Amino acid sequence: MSEEKHTWNKINGWEEELDLLHSIIAKTELVVTTKWGGPVYTYNKKNVIGVGGFKNYFTVWFWNGVFLKDEKKMLVNAQEGVTKGLRQWRFSSKDEIDEKLLIAYIHEAIENEKAGKTIEKVKKEFATDPLFKQVLEENSDLKEAFENFSPYKQKEFLEYINTAKREETKLARIEKIKSMVLANIGLNDKYR
Repeated sequence: MSEEKHTWNKINGWEEELDLLHSIIAKTELVVTTKWGGPVYTYNKKNVIGVGGFKNYFTVWFWNGVFLKDEKKMLVNAQEGVTKGLRQWRFSSKDEIDEKLLIAYIHEAIENEKAGKTIEKVKKEFATDPLFKQVLEENSDLKEAFENFSPYKQKEFLEYINTAKREETKLARIEKIKSMVLANIGLNDKYR
């Protein structure tokens, strides 16, 4: 991999170190692919680990690292409070890489993937205005069309209705969006 530019190697200062990580990971049953401009290793097309270089360190990250035992306390949460499952093992030198230990962590991550251990995604529910809810209950075609929108687009419609202060304005907005919803046109599609 040394002949190609590592997109995740932000300063290209870790080429030798990243090549070493790739050679270690190649000893496992993971399959390398490119996602988000960098190497990601998968098992049954599910992300297990990735590698990359940053300004002050290079890293192996484990997509569901939260499930690893991490008895040696090697893993950190890269974005505390934001990242739920992802964990990183950071290195600042090739000498810090313990191949046997790293492979043990990778094997555990693979076993967790085989066992189906994943963080369940929580579907966000948005407050539906009672007036709009009633209109949806009375019109099954409108309800089905609305439910076919992505959560993001549903949220746009709901915020548009919910930000109206007066009931008359809410009703007018509901009338305005009915034809858009039935035609599968998002509220802000014309601006995208």
